[in-house]
Amino acid sequence: QLQLVESGGGLVQPGGSLRLSCTSSGFTLDYSAIGWFRQAPGKEREGVSCISYDGGSTNYADSVKGRFSISRDNAKKTVYLQMNSLKPEDTAVYYCAAAYYYCSGYDLPLFGSWGQGTQVTVSS
Repeated sequence: QLQLVESGGGLVQPGGSLRLSCTSSGFTLDYSAIGWFRQAPGKEREGVSCISYDGGSTNYADSVKGRFSISRDNAKKTVYLQMNSLKPEDTAVYYCAAAYYYCSGYDLPLFGSWGQGTQVTVSS
């Protein structure tokens, strides 16, 4: 069974950067699109970015376009989310999850094997 583990969160000042990692502890990621989501206190979980199984297709939420970048290294069974120019409104728990091959939006039921999340706090 595919099990995903997020890491790389932390406390950063506005304008700073963090790189999150989503790593499979078991199965290969070769056949999985991977989506990054976030959930702030009192808000619904929202899609942030997604990458297709081969890295050939990526997409981003409007709120992070130009600041976040998603990539993957299937040999390392890891997907990365590089977050630059962070803002206080980026504060949330960030989750990764898997879908079949391609990203088809951010509808939560399309994704499975959710990780436990990693906290990102942007504050001065």
